[in-house]
Amino acid sequence: MNRVTLLPVALLTLVTAFAQSQLPPIPADAQKTARSVRPEAIESHMRYLADDKLAGRKPGTQGYELAAQYVEKQFNVFGLQPAGQKGTFRQKVPLRRAQVVEEASSLVLAQGGREQKLTYGKNFILTPNFGQATSDVAAPVVFVGFGVSAPELDYDDYKGIDVRGKIVACFNGAPASFPSNQRAYAGSAKAEVAAAHGAVGLLTFSLPTDVSARIESNAPRNRQAIYRWTDAQGQAHRTFPQLKVVALLGDSTARFIFTGAGKTFEEARLAANKNQPQAFPLTISVRAHTQTDLSDGLVGENIVGLLPGSDPTLKNEYVVYVSHLDHLGITRPIKSASTPGDSINNGAHDNASGVAINLEAARLFTSLPKASRRSILFVAVTGEEMGLLGSDYFASNPTVPKDKIVANLCLDMPFFFHPLLDIVPYGSEHSSMKAAVDAAAQFVGVAIAKDPIPEQAVFMRSDHFSFVRQGIPAIYIKSGSTTGDDRNGTKLNLAWRATIYHTPQDDMNQPFDWSAAAKHVQLQFLIGYLTAQSNDRPVWNTNDFFGTKFSSLSDTKQN
Repeated sequence: MNRVTLLPVALLTLVTAFAQSQLPPIPADAQKTARSVRPEAIESHMRYLADDKLAGRKPGTQGYELAAQYVEKQFNVFGLQPAGQKGTFRQKVPLRRAQVVEEASSLVLAQGGREQKLTYGKNFILTPNFGQATSDVAAPVVFVGFGVSAPELDYDDYKGIDVRGKIVACFNGAPASFPSNQRAYAGSAKAEVAAAHGAVGLLTFSLPTDVSARIESNAPRNRQAIYRWTDAQGQAHRTFPQLKVVALLGDSTARFIFTGAGKTFEEARLAANKNQPQAFPLTISVRAHTQTDLSDGLVGENIVGLLPGSDPTLKNEYVVYVSHLDHLGITRPIKSASTPGDSINNGAHDNASGVAINLEAARLFTSLPKASRRSILFVAVTGEEMGLLGSDYFASNPTVPKDKIVANLCLDMPFFFHPLLDIVPYGSEHSSMKAAVDAAAQFVGVAIAKDPIPEQAVFMRSDHFSFVRQGIPAIYIKSGSTTGDDRNGTKLNLAWRATIYHTPQDDMNQPFDWSAAAKHVQLQFLIGYLTAQSNDRPVWNTNDFFGTKFSSLSDTKQN
């Protein structure tokens, strides 16, 4: 009996030892450097960046300028070289502001010779047109399921239907059968896909169960001005000017447009819930007029510092650390017992924390006896809260050769309100960077956990995804759910998002765990260090969804 029961244990020991042997070793100097992390430095950086005098660090304000100057000062103290434009730490990010002029815009449904004018804010909300101030279109409407075209996932709502010159209508979201990250991407790419298929407009609406995506839930946010960065020719990026109308419909309006169609709204909903591709013409046409107030002139700034590598060849390649420096600025005062009348969105956790942790990681790199083989770039980016604008601009227009950027590490709201016992390394399942992540986690003493909140689409919600779009493997680490006591980390996270996130209560009066923050520094440092030391640059896994879709720089060799 003993021999029978001991065999699996021995086998498990061998498997574990083999797995550990495949991890890249961490040199003694790097281990010593990682252990020299200073929790008090993280707190000090955060206290400055989240101070009221910075007024929420909104791009274009004096508060953001003070934050930028602080980061520049730290870069100078650490001995980083300016790697922005014209010999400075700064990279200018030209931005265009666009807001729908609601009273001058309209959307009319036409069916059987009868027209129905819809009410703005109740029946529909328009997306501004970045290409022209006045946009008009009149076209028939075709329903295209989720509006997703992903043949690589054996799903295509556009298969077998011609939508050229037509307006497409679709549910928000993507098939539940997709893996979480792929589902998040597919759900975000509807305009791009519609434009690629020749559509001239896009109407989206929510499944009845998706209450959080309805007009009623999002009207204030969706009616605000939005921004995009512009190139040297003045073209706004991540926009699709061929779509003459992009609108979100209310639930009752969405149901109405199926009147007389081949399927009812309910039948379409059931097919969507079964992950069935679908497309058919509706009996309505839409006439839309979008009036947009456009303005240029706001210029954000990324702050870029360089630590040159030590290898004669590999120093010409770069590992890029990124964290967003901006936040929301000053908004309406909140009613709170702890902060009555406070209107400053200090952004302590979002994202003074990420900047502070990356600053301390930068200090660790500069304290190594010998610089890493590859060069390291530290970038504090602007405009994340406006839609990942600063990171997208940098990843699209880097201040070093784009094809020499081998990897990205991002940090944004890592969540250190309890001991760090496990982590969720978003992106590690997509590339060979997983080995560095696993080695760093083993050294720090944290477990690797699965995404506890896949419905939050975290993989696409911060600045690392700007690098993924450029074919660059990226890692974004968040705390896991294990707390070491009877608290549930996921519940704490969701409660924080529901009550503190993007409010003036995100200040320094929160129960931050500085030891956990220090572990985040060690992880950031070691993952980047191991990546910078490796003979081989990171590669996407074979046939990886994101590697296949975006990679023009990297081999897709299996790790």
